[in-house]
Amino acid sequence: MLNLPKNVWILTACQSLFMSLSVFMVFVAGIIGSELAPTKSLSTLPVATIVVGTALSVIPVIRLMSIFGRKKVFLSACIYSILLIGLCIFSISEEIFFLFSFASFCLGATVATMMQFRFAAIESVNQDQRASATAVVLLGGLISAFLGTEIATIGKSILDTEFVGSFLLLALLFIIAFVLMFFFEPAVKFKEQIEKSKRPLLSIIQQGSFVVAVSAATTGYVVMSFIMTATPVSMHVMDGHSLHHTKLVLQSHVIAMFLPSLFTAYIVKYIGLTKMMLLGILILFISVFIAFMSHALTHYWWSLVLLGLGWNFLFIGGTNLLPQAYSENEKFKVQSINDFLVFGFQALAALSAGWFVFNFSWEVVLLSVLPLLLIQFSVLLWWFFKKTN
Repeated sequence: MLNLPKNVWILTACQSLFMSLSVFMVFVAGIIGSELAPTKSLSTLPVATIVVGTALSVIPVIRLMSIFGRKKVFLSACIYSILLIGLCIFSISEEIFFLFSFASFCLGATVATMMQFRFAAIESVNQDQRASATAVVLLGGLISAFLGTEIATIGKSILDTEFVGSFLLLALLFIIAFVLMFFFEPAVKFKEQIEKSKRPLLSIIQQGSFVVAVSAATTGYVVMSFIMTATPVSMHVMDGHSLHHTKLVLQSHVIAMFLPSLFTAYIVKYIGLTKMMLLGILILFISVFIAFMSHALTHYWWSLVLLGLGWNFLFIGGTNLLPQAYSENEKFKVQSINDFLVFGFQALAALSAGWFVFNFSWEVVLLSVLPLLLIQFSVLLWWFFKKTN
């Protein structure tokens, strides 16, 4: 891993700063929402809207990158995010719930931009380094696990209105990211090509590699987002666990999402992508089972840790399988469809999480993901036997 080019390490650092936004919003947006929302069932709307914004922004963001290049879009995203954080501060100060939700929705474009870091890293290395480059960039999430939650708690009470100071600290992270991104150099061989893909999109998405890659990443994100979005509400608002314990569970979850990236490249090397994704599905089943057993802190903790680990195996597996489905001059088209599907379904999961947990129960949230896990397990088994025959 240490022999990876400079671009990968810059993207890793920026990933940690950008990803802090997602961790931050998952941690505090539902809590802020429970104070500002006209009804409790809308508490997680700001968490959901950032995911919806991500899904709707994926194709425009990738289109902008195909026109202006990745670096200009990365830099512009930093400025854009700082301005929107200012809107969040205003909406909290004035107690305008739907404006806060709108600002969160617009920040989805920042997350959509961040999601292209992994592809920018893949484009900066040789084919045999792709798994390592993807894993290293995702390791930036380890830092965000602490940054996102710590700036939220440190800044919560430093000003008269709760969490305004937290958002000011969040803006500082994007100033640092802006400076770092100046040193990013897009790989010459991967700059936009004038030649357009001659293959129709339908023939591309019908490939087994595309289906498995997209379904694995989508399943990982949907299950992870659905349970993770509901967790702070279930833990803190409904079960009465402290903010400190809720923070600990979410920090541990995010660490579990990204820490395995230190070893993922070796896992892929020795057991292959498909077996790693199958293992990810089994881990998610165990995560759901543990959470279903009890509302105790230890059960929340173990469940969310395993949730993060299962997501890692599915998402890295899908990301590294996807390039097998397209050629270089098809990359922007295929990547945009992939991310739109992944984050579109994740948006539906995040939107429904708050409604499910308030109107039904934590147990219903958990049981509702089991059919999706069974379907994805079947898809992976089909792909495994197809590749081995």
